[in-house]
Amino acid sequence: MIHVNARAAIKPECMDAYVEVLKDIVPKVCAEEGCIQYEPCFDWTEDGARMPFVTMVETWTSKAALDAHLAGPNIAEFRKRIAGMREGASDMHALVPVFPKA
Repeated sequence: MIHVNARAAIKPECMDAYVEVLKDIVPKVCAEEGCIQYEPCFDWTEDGARMPFVTMVETWTSKAALDAHLAGPNIAEFRKRIAGMREGASDMHALVPVFPKA
């Protein structure tokens, strides 16, 4: 199992359009082989204000499944549709459990 946290800073004026792209793409990614979780999250704030960041919280059955996702048509479509909406590149961290489930 591999977990991924990918955080992107979104231009404030693009946030609504970015969320609309996510509404379309997320179900497609969730249907990919090996996807356990693919959930976009906003930074949490006490007052519920929306911060200009979106973090994808992902879990994949294997590195091969993650690699297939990253090379696949859904992520290619996503990248194309969000071009120009981000402030720089995403910050991605791939993680493996210290105590993997058997």
